[in-house]
Amino acid sequence: MKLMTGMLVTRYSYKHDIVFRIKNINDDKVLLHGEDLRLEADAPFDDLRILPEEDIRKRQDEIKEKEEYSYRLFRQDYQLMKEKKDYEHKKIEPRNIQRFQLPVKVLHIDGDRLYLKKCIELYQRLGLQVHGVYVQEKELPIEMEDLVKKVQPEIIVITGHDAYSESKGSKKDMSAYRNTRFFVEAVRQARAWSPNLDQLIIFAGACQSHFESLIRAGANFASSPDRVNIHALDPVYVVAKVAYTPFMDKVNVYDVLKNTLTGERGLGGMETRGLYRTGIPYVETK
Repeated sequence: MKLMTGMLVTRYSYKHDIVFRIKNINDDKVLLHGEDLRLEADAPFDDLRILPEEDIRKRQDEIKEKEEYSYRLFRQDYQLMKEKKDYEHKKIEPRNIQRFQLPVKVLHIDGDRLYLKKCIELYQRLGLQVHGVYVQEKELPIEMEDLVKKVQPEIIVITGHDAYSESKGSKKDMSAYRNTRFFVEAVRQARAWSPNLDQLIIFAGACQSHFESLIRAGANFASSPDRVNIHALDPVYVVAKVAYTPFMDKVNVYDVLKNTLTGERGLGGMETRGLYRTGIPYVETK
């Protein structure tokens, strides 16, 4: 069967470990984007195997099960956190007073349209307000300033695809990464707009990104400490943990990572204050 853009394939040279979607076909190579992982790769034609429908269904079922497990973990954590705060409020407030919440505004900038759609669906499922924008990774530094000024978010996600290539240099060499330099520059611009780490929360990076550079540029959370792949939905769970942690509490980094599909090998960050604000009294609009 002839290779076409949009097809799902695996690579013989990597024992079919990752499912890719064909992004572009050149004269002698095929550009690949991970179907569920934020990875970009090239491969020759003869290294690719078109996935049969049966394999596609099986892998989709497996990844769906993992995604649902992460969602259930997060909902359990959220419920415990909510019950704790409700109990604390009841001890100090009259029973007839109702509280209101201020929604957290998220700007999610993604280098993959399909990932962006999946992430927005999860944000909505988690009850978060999100402004999603598709921007190619190399355009991030160009678009960042205007987007931040327009949306004025409290949380920014800067993500897409990335990859480290050992043949291009050591892990310290920024030129050995496909898109990390664009993520880094975008983070710098966003952080210049709001220098306070607790007033603007930034997640940045994708598969195998240079974690240290992203943190130094001003990200609160980033990928990938061990240069491993991260799941397409991982940034959403990081954001949700911060968004639903009360403003007076600090976000424990381990608690953030335990609900992701990748964990601490692929994600990391620093202690950050939560953004969930409540107030009294709640007044119904008439």
